[in-house]
Amino acid sequence: MKLLDYILLTLIIVGAINWGLIGFLQFDLIRVLFGNMSTLSRIIYGLVGIGGLYAISYYGRIRENFGN
Repeated sequence: MKLLDYILLTLIIVGAINWGLIGFLQFDLIRVLFGNMSTLSRIIYGLVGIGGLYAISYYGRIRENFGN
């Protein structure tokens, strides 16, 4: 489970950096590296989205660790 957490956290960070680049510089790094909505770029976008949904479970883990 810990390996999955690290992989998905990395994907979330990649997605956050990409959105920051889009917001501040109008530069989509994923599109530049993998093509405009190519199959590979769509897979990456999808995995980032799944990672974000999975990250919701971090709230439950934080609550368990702090005993609230």
